[in-house]
Amino acid sequence: MEKVALITGASTGIGKEFAHIHAAKGGDLIIVARRKDKLDALKNELELKYKIKVMVITKDLGLQEAPKEIYNEVKNAGIEVQYLINNAGFGGMGKFHERAWEDDLAMINLNIIALTALTRLFLPDFIKRNSGRVLNVSSTASLIPGPLQAVYYATKAFVTSFSNAVDEELHDTNISVTALLPGATETEFGKISGMDKTKIFDKTASARAVAEAGYNGMLKGKLNVISGLTFSQKLLMKLVPFLPQRMVVKTTRQMQEV
Repeated sequence: MEKVALITGASTGIGKEFAHIHAAKGGDLIIVARRKDKLDALKNELELKYKIKVMVITKDLGLQEAPKEIYNEVKNAGIEVQYLINNAGFGGMGKFHERAWEDDLAMINLNIIALTALTRLFLPDFIKRNSGRVLNVSSTASLIPGPLQAVYYATKAFVTSFSNAVDEELHDTNISVTALLPGATETEFGKISGMDKTKIFDKTASARAVAEAGYNGMLKGKLNVISGLTFSQKLLMKLVPFLPQRMVVKTTRQMQEV
């Protein structure tokens, strides 16, 4: 396999678009998600359309042992990964003290632990050959606190901070870590998290546009890629650092109330 990209959460949405973009450029793929039927269908589609090779790994990344098992499968297959795209993640609405702790713990395990573990597992291989790209899918939610999605926003704040810090640690190498910060995007995420009923999701970007921005930014070694925002949202994000924090969190809460 050549120019291999490993993509988590590849069965739908932005992850699926990443797979199509990479395959269209002639790169082979390792696609990871929980739903084997969707992964197999995507594998068949990509191999037929682009004449590339696709390896399917069916795994629940919310399980603690999953990242190591994925890494071992890749190594045992003798495959060298050039691009690691940590896309898998999920959110959920509700007041923190009322939400099921098991749901928020699962969110932390997937959004933070799995992403961090996979980066830690593959990065030494990148460093050994002094080449590679990491793309971690964060969110514009990482830039502000998120009442009614307290844990989700916090997990994405971790992703952006972690990605930026590790990228700087690699300043003297040919390796980069890019954080993709999408705004509201037209994927399953909105429906599953309940966000599709809020004002924030009144206007959504296409998963394809967001994936293209992130993928191209990764290739260029950009630190952060913000994508999928309307003009008014872009303006608001620029004003956030200058606004009182109480006002920011209150406005965020009001925008997320159903």
